[in-house]
Amino acid sequence: MSTLADNRAPVSPGQDSLARSVAAAGIDVEPVWFDEVASTNAVAMERAAEGAPEWTVIAAGHQTAGRGRQGRSWADAPGRSLLVSVVLRPRVEPERAPLLSLLAATAMVGASGVPAVRSKWPNDVVAGDRKLGGILAEAEVRSGVVAHAVVGVGVNVATEARDFPDDLRDSATSLRAEGGDGDVDALLTRFLSAFRRAHAEPFPDRVVERYTEVCSTLGRLVRATTADGAEVEGTAVELDERGGLVLDTLDGRRVVALGEVHHLR
Repeated sequence: MSTLADNRAPVSPGQDSLARSVAAAGIDVEPVWFDEVASTNAVAMERAAEGAPEWTVIAAGHQTAGRGRQGRSWADAPGRSLLVSVVLRPRVEPERAPLLSLLAATAMVGASGVPAVRSKWPNDVVAGDRKLGGILAEAEVRSGVVAHAVVGVGVNVATEARDFPDDLRDSATSLRAEGGDGDVDALLTRFLSAFRRAHAEPFPDRVVERYTEVCSTLGRLVRATTADGAEVEGTAVELDERGGLVLDTLDGRRVVALGEVHHLR
């Protein structure tokens, strides 16, 4: 005799693993899995605009058009990387939305389980001077308020040296290469748990304070290229209340709200 269960479409292994990780993190919103997708952030922004509930998690085994900050592409090794985006609806002013990146970076540093892992301001996850992941936060602002936001995370978990393009092998690394366990599902559970707890404190209280503890940029001489293309050089001394990087320069203190930072020493 046929039953309702017999007629249901089979659940893919990826969807099953994702659902278990999301549930273990205390999230009761149904997640969405893709074996392959252009960009989890693009899908999450579309779903958010369509009314997807907060804490909808979109994950994939491989991205064909992964995105980083400032329009850069993000390449991954299929099945060896964590590729996930989370829909949020934060009650925060648009100018403080960038704090979401710092919150996610702090959660990922803790979730990595590797003492050497830190965050290079504002959104890179690094081990020493090698990059192993990045954060991409996007928001939709309507009538002066944040309607919804998406935080995307890409981390090289079990990626091996041969998986990286030739031009990245000297500058990229993975959690496994740095002594981590290389388990994508376990990392996702730890990250979502930490991210959710911190976001509920409520956000954005203490985000800057906690990010300061894991930031590898503070105290270093840096060159910052701002969003308008200007270059500023100085010592990174602190973060302001919006997460901007405060530099001590020859011309006094400058705040870099957005941009690209290069560690000089």
